[in-house]
Amino acid sequence: MTAAEASHRLGVSRATLYAYVSRGFVRSAPDPKHRRARRYARADVERFRARAEERKDPEKAAQRALHWGGAVLESAITLISGDHLYYRGHDAALLAGSRSVEEVASLIWSGEARSGSFAATPLHVVSGRSAEGLPFASRAASTLPLVGARDPLAFDLRPLAVARAGWRILNLLASIAAESSDISETVDETLQRHWVPRHGAARECIRAALILCADHELNVSSFVARCVASAGADPYAVVTAGLSAIAGSKHGGMTARIATMFDELQRGGELGAALGERLRRGEPLYGFGHPLYPNGDPRAAALMGLLAERMPKSKELAFARSITDAAEALLSEKPTIDFALVVAARVLRLPPGSPLTLFALGRTIGWIGHAIEQYARDEIIRPRARYVGPPPE
Repeated sequence: MTAAEASHRLGVSRATLYAYVSRGFVRSAPDPKHRRARRYARADVERFRARAEERKDPEKAAQRALHWGGAVLESAITLISGDHLYYRGHDAALLAGSRSVEEVASLIWSGEARSGSFAATPLHVVSGRSAEGLPFASRAASTLPLVGARDPLAFDLRPLAVARAGWRILNLLASIAAESSDISETVDETLQRHWVPRHGAARECIRAALILCADHELNVSSFVARCVASAGADPYAVVTAGLSAIAGSKHGGMTARIATMFDELQRGGELGAALGERLRRGEPLYGFGHPLYPNGDPRAAALMGLLAERMPKSKELAFARSITDAAEALLSEKPTIDFALVVAARVLRLPPGSPLTLFALGRTIGWIGHAIEQYARDEIIRPRARYVGPPPE
């Protein structure tokens, strides 16, 4: 938007608009058509305007709370603040570079990052190619209820018991992803051995991806998981519900759209022209711009940075960098974690569908954490709806 459009939309003077920019509320970028002018991010302007309206109209605020709005539940797991993501006060990007998957799971589930917490936990695994040809989420969602029905401890909803069930579930999902009952002590090693056995450096990147995807506050799959937990359902049902949501094309399934876009851009000749043509056709650049991170998704930055360290000569990574540079020049938007997962899969040569698989495996940790919190609250999530249909006869 131009300065005139943005200030009019917000109902403020240009001086106030510039103040919003200086305080980081609204992003701006040079206008490519007018050397001395700047453009202002429409999403930021609309979000800031909506917040002002909500303060004047609490009922409207309640309606918008379920769509990137105000907080509707209390949680001690994840904080999104500025350009950082924290798990129980610990920066997720730092955890991804220094902790194991088990330690991060322990942190989210109990508040303490311990290793060996689940060493004596008996595990469920599957062998062979179950439901061959189906996506991971479909295979996992069909297997979990069967295994859960045979688990005598499934309905022990005390915190430690749920954490142990969560560890069994996470390793079960890893065996489904690897299509083998031969699992290692850690989930990342299991995936690396079966996906890319000759690529030792892949394990560190897989581990980081899992940790960076572990939780993200009340995203749609985590909210669904909490709702199911609030009904008293067991952890297997909670994770099954989360898998059903994350596979949607507007959530974790976005990775499939990004992968298709990658293929189209690689065949499209000059990159800037190809991106411009997408915009001309009204097609978005998938995987760019996150409403909660005006300055860029820190998860994507951490994973892309690790890939650059471990695979600096990768042609796939160089092409991904050229996409991010061109997209930032066109839209002033930076990549999301979905984009980074697709890049990781291509750089490491992981199997088809692995970006969503990594996303779902990592987020399973968060779903179990939210279930533990919700079981402790011992109350059902039951919002009311405002009826807008025809009046009773």
